[in-house]
Amino acid sequence: MARCSNGLLGLLNAGVLVLALVVLGGGIWLSHRAATTDCERFLERPVVALGVLLLALSLAGLAGSLCRASCLLWLYLVALFLLIALLLVFTVFAFVVTNRGVGSVVSGRGYKEYRLGEYSTWLQRRVENSENWAKIRSCLQDGKVCQKLGARRETLQQFATSDLSPIQVEILPLLSLF
Repeated sequence: MARCSNGLLGLLNAGVLVLALVVLGGGIWLSHRAATTDCERFLERPVVALGVLLLALSLAGLAGSLCRASCLLWLYLVALFLLIALLLVFTVFAFVVTNRGVGSVVSGRGYKEYRLGEYSTWLQRRVENSENWAKIRSCLQDGKVCQKLGARRETLQQFATSDLSPIQVEILPLLSLF
């Protein structure tokens, strides 16, 4: 049974190793072209860090399972527990920060209206900060969000009654800025 368990763990970690190499390669590629936009620069370090973390985790798991080294397997177990705990904390944080922003139904519209004041004060301060807003605006410009909305060639009435995602609804007030 131990051979099957170690073999399965080794196979699983080989898959994680491939994933880690892909994430790390994507992070390195992003860092080489990150001089172009704020959005890419924002993602550069976290993607590389995630790739390195996954690589170290998968190598510890592979070495522990293939060499039957219990200390490496314990290290792998503790690191995996911490990674899962951090993911859980991040998920709870995201729900706490955005939970109040549920939107209000607007009569005759195909979307809900969202107000910044409905979100947590932490998120409000982040968006209202001029430095952060410049980065957000840069991401919207780089993604050509306004151009794509304009390319739909709809009248205001057609646009207002169409079924919009919350992201598209948040962009509506920004159209006047560009």
